[in-house]
Amino acid sequence: MISSPISDKVHSCFVPLIENGDRVMGSSGRILGALGLMSCLALSVNAPAASAAAPAPKELPRVPFTQRYQAVQHGGLVRASNSGISCRKEQSPQAEPCAEVKRGAAGVNSEFEMFYSEVDKDPDTYNSTRAELKVPQGAKVSYARLYWGGNLRVGEQKPPEDNGRVLVAEPGGAYKEVLADTVMGHRTDAGSDAYQASADVTPLVRKGGAGMWTVSQLNIAMGHSEVGAWGGWTLVVAYEHPQEPLRRISLWEGFESLAARAGDGTVEIEGLDAPAGAAGKVGVVGYDGDRGTLGDSLIVTADSGRRVSLSDGENPFNDVMNSTITEFGGQPFVRQPDHMNNLGYDADVFDLSPALSGGARNLNFTFTGESQGHFLGVLFVQTDARR
Repeated sequence: MISSPISDKVHSCFVPLIENGDRVMGSSGRILGALGLMSCLALSVNAPAASAAAPAPKELPRVPFTQRYQAVQHGGLVRASNSGISCRKEQSPQAEPCAEVKRGAAGVNSEFEMFYSEVDKDPDTYNSTRAELKVPQGAKVSYARLYWGGNLRVGEQKPPEDNGRVLVAEPGGAYKEVLADTVMGHRTDAGSDAYQASADVTPLVRKGGAGMWTVSQLNIAMGHSEVGAWGGWTLVVAYEHPQEPLRRISLWEGFESLAARAGDGTVEIEGLDAPAGAAGKVGVVGYDGDRGTLGDSLIVTADSGRRVSLSDGENPFNDVMNSTITEFGGQPFVRQPDHMNNLGYDADVFDLSPALSGGARNLNFTFTGESQGHFLGVLFVQTDARR
């Protein structure tokens, strides 16, 4: 196995997001300040694990995408994910009934009063959800990272000081405090207060293994506003298994805002060396993407010249950030609750194989913002490696 927190040769770049005099649009008419020129950056190394004595990680308005983890090994990537908040009552005359929206009807978070999801029946916690982590039997967890984020300003204002803390319970276990261990994205404007945090949870996942994981006390505001409430969590896990193909896996993270028609965000991964006909997949975590608000897309281009617009039955090519948690258009694991429309939280996995039909050493992922704008937080990629 070859494993490293940095790749042989990879980089990321986000181009300027400027519209209407250095302003970019957000959900339901909000205006975000311009992010300015997004420059190509060198990769970061793995941050040390957080501890109670360690200083709290700082927050920045934007965190450029960099690679967190990379490995070439027999095995792959799995993830568990859920949103932490959903609709409770319609607030707009044109809103579909909340119950129908939860089942997948069109609807955006700004049309509803939003309220926490609760599954643990614990009066001392709030905002608790579960999702199944499908680590294959006989696999060894090589790396695990938990991402969480949301909007702090809706009908209430949540304190940003709580951004870097959540409670996590492994299958059948009790809650444990998890603290962010790296720079957190945190961007405020006149209508929203958005953030993403993350932590290395490898020891916890090695011990807890496959099953239903519970995350609670995500710092998310509830209520109603023109921006709307949104937030959720995703646990990304790399594993080794001797009976699975040799694969190259990489995990990227950042906190970037994409605006409509303001330019494209790109992440370029080099040195893949995927053979012709290789299989692969790519996962994306996004915030405040609205179902039915068109214009957002994800296009992957291989150095072979193959260019593919990624989409599936649940994620149209021009509305990929549409508040879904899917894999290849299906439901990949059990969730509690299991809303189809997650009202501003996306954690989707797309089939990357069509882009690899001619092989690829390099892949360029290009994101376009929807007409109301959205945030990008995580990108993870798995491809077959040449033996």
